[in-house]
Amino acid sequence: MANSITAELWDNFLGNSPGWYKKAIVGFLILNPIVFQINHGLAGWLLVGEFIFTLAMALRCYPLQPGGLLAVEAVVIGMTSAHTVYEETVTNFPVILLLIFMVAGIYFLRELLLFIFTKLVLGLKGKKPLSLVFLVVAAVLSAFLDALTVTAVVITVALGFHAVYHKVASGKHFHSDDHDHTADHDVGDNHRADLDQFRAFLRQLVMHAAVGTALGGVATQVGEPQNLLIAKKLDWNFIEFYLAVAYVSIPVLIAGMFVCWGVEHFRIAGYGATLPSNVRRVLEEYDAEETRKRTPSDVAVLWVQGATVLFLVIGLALHLAEVGLIGLTVIVLATAFTGVIQESRIGHAFEEALPFTALLVVFFAIVGVIHDQHLFEPVIEWVLHQPIDSQAPLFFIANGVLSMVSDNVFVATVYISEVEAAFKAGEISREHYETLAVAINTGTNIPSVATPNGQAAFLFLLTSALAPLLRLSYMKMVQLALPYTIVLSIVALIAVILG
Repeated sequence: MANSITAELWDNFLGNSPGWYKKAIVGFLILNPIVFQINHGLAGWLLVGEFIFTLAMALRCYPLQPGGLLAVEAVVIGMTSAHTVYEETVTNFPVILLLIFMVAGIYFLRELLLFIFTKLVLGLKGKKPLSLVFLVVAAVLSAFLDALTVTAVVITVALGFHAVYHKVASGKHFHSDDHDHTADHDVGDNHRADLDQFRAFLRQLVMHAAVGTALGGVATQVGEPQNLLIAKKLDWNFIEFYLAVAYVSIPVLIAGMFVCWGVEHFRIAGYGATLPSNVRRVLEEYDAEETRKRTPSDVAVLWVQGATVLFLVIGLALHLAEVGLIGLTVIVLATAFTGVIQESRIGHAFEEALPFTALLVVFFAIVGVIHDQHLFEPVIEWVLHQPIDSQAPLFFIANGVLSMVSDNVFVATVYISEVEAAFKAGEISREHYETLAVAINTGTNIPSVATPNGQAAFLFLLTSALAPLLRLSYMKMVQLALPYTIVLSIVALIAVILG
């Protein structure tokens, strides 16, 4: 009986993930306390690496469970504390509010978003102009809105496109309220090749848009959470922040547009997939059918959603309230005037974001380990003891490398606090303080596109319902981001040096 129960417990442990993966997680859990007794810093970096491993395996096992076990162990053995995790969570509460309410609010705008982007995809015949539009629109929106909000829009649109063709390919009628994505084995052989190519097409558009959120996010004080923190410490308003960063952000945006065109034209790093003619025909037929059967009630829904989007843009641009509270208002407006009043229909909107919200709190525990074990301090101290002329590029490089493996908001917070302390102590001038602030801002925003670890929007995309549908794994994201990472980081570093 005992052997049977043990076998069942092992089978249930992390579900149907591979056996070698389960053994790896158990090995991590055994190894961490041993290494922690030998060297705290080494154990901290080991834990960060282990957590990155769980993210890389997100398509085989959602990172919440294995990552959560690592986080719980870190608290139990003293690598961090429950209080530190709570403090990190409270500090990032606006992001949690955003995930809970804004992502759900975008869900209730999906008919309008699918309508607009269907016209866009069908109207632009070439892949290169369409990719540029996705990149630039995401960049512009992210300069004024939140990158997570823009990413939620992109995810919603891509899910809609995938559902339209997938239903046709499996011989089933598409309905906008259907949340069950048909299994691949239901797809006919004559549609499978087109479906695979369509997935690659969507996967690449989504990555162009994701990179666009970083290009726009670096440019303004509202683009990323750390930007606002930096702006407050230096007393920069919106215009002052934009002008201070422009000598880096504008060349980087231009370089990003060239990279976007180049990877599509030369089919670099897996880019170059085009929209299959059969899929285009299905989307055109879907659009024609939706137009033909659209009732006055459906038109009214689109108008309500359009007005809600207008409120959303104005509310975020003017910062009428915290982003999450604006998202809650979007939910109220988009449901109250469209007849969505059943709890069961409203509940679907929260299914996408809440697992990621839980994962983000687990991530805060890993950040707590970085904080309590002072993993970044040696780098900071070393950079501040270098010649003044070399400090800005060194800060950019150090921030960039650390932001690839950790949260860029946390990295920026640590670095700008240390630089502020040096300024207040009279060790650096105000001019040099501003130069280092720009290096920190751009260093945490640009190179962090290399992996899903650095930016919450990338991590959100990796762990969303869209990722497995498009076969968008951790390593696939790294591959698709690689050309952008190399070119944008070099351009930004040159701008920081020359600036």
